[in-house]
Amino acid sequence: MKKIKLLIVFCCFFASLTMAQEKHRFFDDVQTIKSYDKIYAPAISPILFIGSSSIRRWSNLQSTFGTYNVLNRGIGGAVIDDVTYYLDDLLFVYQPRQVVIYVGENDIPIENESPEIILEKTIALYKAIREKLPEVPIVYISLKPSPVRDKFQAKCMAANKLLQSFFEKEKNTSFADVFTPMLKDGKSRPELFVSDMLHMKPEGYKIWENVLKPKLLKPAN
Repeated sequence: MKKIKLLIVFCCFFASLTMAQEKHRFFDDVQTIKSYDKIYAPAISPILFIGSSSIRRWSNLQSTFGTYNVLNRGIGGAVIDDVTYYLDDLLFVYQPRQVVIYVGENDIPIENESPEIILEKTIALYKAIREKLPEVPIVYISLKPSPVRDKFQAKCMAANKLLQSFFEKEKNTSFADVFTPMLKDGKSRPELFVSDMLHMKPEGYKIWENVLKPKLLKPAN
């Protein structure tokens, strides 16, 4: 009997260990968002912003777009594959009327991810969204020129060119170029960023606001 109990305990421990090892990146962050949704009901039929830390850290997103009824579900540090993995949790559950995406900048420093691979992964993300939301308008925000990643600027520009070419041909989809207005004389602008030279100050987000606002669905009267 003791041997059987020990075997059961061992099996349970092994199963729990295996589950822990299989946890995808940002699992805990997503569970926190789910818990938050149980306490505070999320907006109904929102314009949903998803992606990496440039979305997550847009803390005044709601006040910035006022009556547009927006919802922020960004995850800091996410790469394209992370957002694709969590679409059920971070996108489909909210039944958005429009989707705004910013992800891919964290893929840029990865050595074996060429602009072509970044495009392929982004297309896979886009197609996964379109499988369930074939008609919902989508806005894809270009990769931004962060000073900390100046050495990757040529790669970033090449990726943006491929992404723009793809999205501009897609139905109910638009490409929001924030890269160009965030440059000065062809160089990144440190004054738009906090000390890590990766995340933006309000001045950086103001540029995003000006680019995005004409592309968002107008709020209902």
